[in-house]
Amino acid sequence: MKLNYIIKGSEQKYNKTYAEQAHKLCLLGMDDAALAGVFDITEDVLQQWKQEHKEFAAGIHKGRALADAEVAMALYKRAVGYEAPDVDIRLVAGEVIQTPCIKYYPPDTSAINLWLKYRQPNYWADKKRSTTNTFEDLSNVSEAEIDARIAALTGSL
Repeated sequence: MKLNYIIKGSEQKYNKTYAEQAHKLCLLGMDDAALAGVFDITEDVLQQWKQEHKEFAAGIHKGRALADAEVAMALYKRAVGYEAPDVDIRLVAGEVIQTPCIKYYPPDTSAINLWLKYRQPNYWADKKRSTTNTFEDLSNVSEAEIDARIAALTGSL
C-alpha cells in the first residue's frame, strides 16, 4: 500500500468566493495566520493568493480597514462621551412600564488616555524612566576635585 503525504495547503485551490469570505473574516479581526487556518492553507499560499487574486487582497484590505475604523469610532465615542437610545423599565402597580429614553455615557478616562497616547505621542505618551544609575560614588574623590567639578559646571551654565 502506497502512502500519500500531502503538505497542508498544497492541494487547496483558490475559489472566487474566498474574497468575500476573507472580507467577512477580517471584519472579525482575523490575521493572516488565522485566515490561512480557515482556508486550510499555509501563510505562504495565502500570500500567493493575495498576489495572484486582486479581489482576494482587496477583500482582506477592506475588511481590516472597516473593522479598524469601527473600533476607532467606538474608542472615540468612549473618549468624548455619547448618547444612545435606551429603554427605562419599571414595575408600577404590578405592571411593567417600558419608556424609551436617551442614555448619556460620560467620557471614559482610559479611552481618553489611550486615544491621546497614540494620536499625540509627543505630548501624551508615557515617559520612559531611566533605569541607569546616574549617581557617582564620590567617597574617594577629594574636596578639591569636587570643588573643581562644581566650578566647571557652574561656569558652563
